[in-house]
Amino acid sequence: MKFDDNNLDMSRVDDRRDGRGGPPTGGTRGGDPTAGLLQLLLASKLGKGGGGIVLVLAALLIFGFCSQTQDPTAQVPLDSSFNAPPGAQGVGTSLAQKCTEDAADGVFENTDCLLVKAFNETDEVWSGYFATTGQRFREPQLTFFDGQTRTGCGPADTSVGPFYCPADERIYFDLGFSRELQRLGVQGQYAMVYIMAHEYGHHLQNISGIERQVRKAQNANRRNANDYSVAMELQADCFAGVWGRLANDQGNVVITPEEFQQATNAAAAVGDDRIQKGAGMRVNPDTFTHGSAKQRTFWYTRGYDQGTPQACNTFKELGLPL
Repeated sequence: MKFDDNNLDMSRVDDRRDGRGGPPTGGTRGGDPTAGLLQLLLASKLGKGGGGIVLVLAALLIFGFCSQTQDPTAQVPLDSSFNAPPGAQGVGTSLAQKCTEDAADGVFENTDCLLVKAFNETDEVWSGYFATTGQRFREPQLTFFDGQTRTGCGPADTSVGPFYCPADERIYFDLGFSRELQRLGVQGQYAMVYIMAHEYGHHLQNISGIERQVRKAQNANRRNANDYSVAMELQADCFAGVWGRLANDQGNVVITPEEFQQATNAAAAVGDDRIQKGAGMRVNPDTFTHGSAKQRTFWYTRGYDQGTPQACNTFKELGLPL
């Protein structure tokens, strides 16, 4: 895919792939309704010949939004920060140099450089949008890691897939996830850009107060907790679609029909029903936390077609009061 320029801003990119993130210590990821299902998948399938694909499916099942560790019901202060371990911050000269050399006529061949550029462009589009509406905007940070790392939401490893942590306002990527997508038949660079835009959508939910409202609603309506989780994920899909339309219309990036199809293919591939089927489980909508393939494709497409966040009130559409 092609961007409007080769400029890269590495100032909020944190590359921990040489192990500088340190091993996770203390606590577990909290508040994710899919965590129990992950354990069920691992317990029921590992050692029975299907371990590899189940690990892949479990990772896909939970990519998205990571809550606080210590108290998943607590509100996350918007100005909170996470002190990463010493030496865990910043971008080495290798990544900065690689990405500078990688760019050619607005095209980036390496996945990490592509994601840095997509991150920069999501910054530009959403900061501009917030400025026009008079809303306060604060940019997130982007962290690459291998295997495992520490986050403001607790320890994380590659099995969780890409996710956003509101406690430290970071988007986390283990790039091994791109290979897992390919194994599921999802091809093309824009599939990964869609995932970046989806995670950035969770940041918008955080800084705009939606995340706090949802957590409060989940606490008051525990029977509908999964439904609220689905609405959160579908809204992030919709925000990803809105970003794609705005970025395309403003000239930040050229999105071809083929690339749009790559995004919808990726959205469908990580639908809860597809994940459950692939894991040999019975499809049970009551356990969905991210939405079906049809729902995820619909909301991404709706955001792209309408090009405005106002089109993304998934809570109202699903009959969930906030």
